[in-house]
Amino acid sequence: MKTERLRIGGIPAALYGEPADRGYLFLHGQMGHKEEAETFARTACPKGYQVLSIDLPAHGERRDRGEELAPWTAAPDIRAALDWAGHRWKSISLRANSIGAYFAMLAFDAPDRALLVSPILDMEELILTMLSRAGATEGQLRERGEIAAPFGQTLSWKYLCWVRAHPVRDWTCPVRTLYGGRDDMTARRTVEAYVRRHDARLTVMEEGEHWFHTPGQLAGLRGWEEMET
Repeated sequence: MKTERLRIGGIPAALYGEPADRGYLFLHGQMGHKEEAETFARTACPKGYQVLSIDLPAHGERRDRGEELAPWTAAPDIRAALDWAGHRWKSISLRANSIGAYFAMLAFDAPDRALLVSPILDMEELILTMLSRAGATEGQLRERGEIAAPFGQTLSWKYLCWVRAHPVRDWTCPVRTLYGGRDDMTARRTVEAYVRRHDARLTVMEEGEHWFHTPGQLAGLRGWEEMET
């Protein structure tokens, strides 16, 4: 499979597949990197797509640069990638994981098609849930500015306020969602409500987790991508 390494305004990117007039933008999740797109590209490219993937801030080639993975840093990078793709493709679809899906909903006006794996669909709800798990209140977060949770996340009042002030876009494109029945980041009721509102299609892997990583989970993911791409 043809693979090209490039930079989009300084953003490390990878482009998979032969030249085509339609493509997918692939967005990884937290702790991910652009090369994760290669496996998806092996499904999408034979169907006439190219796949473009970028390293989000503080990930991949951008680690240890003092960058911050936040919506106000990630969304502009995604828009830059979309602008690059828009000059080359007639059709731009999306394949996104976890928080990458949330960032895409802030940056992407109208993908032709969206394939979402373990998407973060309600960031405010997630922050408040993590705050509760940390044994803290919203008032305490406001007073302190930041709270270091015992499970490794630092919760930020600035982040919560930004999320509330910047709602995600309301897509009307075909949305296909893969959700793990044991996902501990997004509640099942949240996914089901999103699917109802957007007339989307939901596939639930009951033994799946937020991070699809076991052989069985990965096999299910690959089968879902083959069916939905």
